[in-house]
Amino acid sequence: MESAKREEPVLRHVEKDVLIPKLMREKAKERCSEKVHAFNECCKDSGFLMVLKCREQNTALKECLTVYYKDPAFYEECKQEYLKEKQEFVRTGVPTKNRQQKLPTSM
Repeated sequence: MESAKREEPVLRHVEKDVLIPKLMREKAKERCSEKVHAFNECCKDSGFLMVLKCREQNTALKECLTVYYKDPAFYEECKQEYLKEKQEFVRTGVPTKNRQQKLPTSM
């Protein structure tokens, strides 16, 4: 049981409370993409009246996102993805957003 505790990396406050939730928001928006698109379209079409006209779309979007935010399995999935990215950064020194797969070119 102690070995399992040693294997689990210790996360800093900013990782637990900022970086992993940020990843969760990004992934949740991808998974709720239909509702995000519907809300965005409503806002574009409504202009300043979007607060009144887009309540239904906003509620649907918030409900969809909240399901993911409150899911412990989703948090764990995002945490593991974050740890994998962090490990890759430590190994290569290249941030995820700057990392591109370089394919060999034939001449």
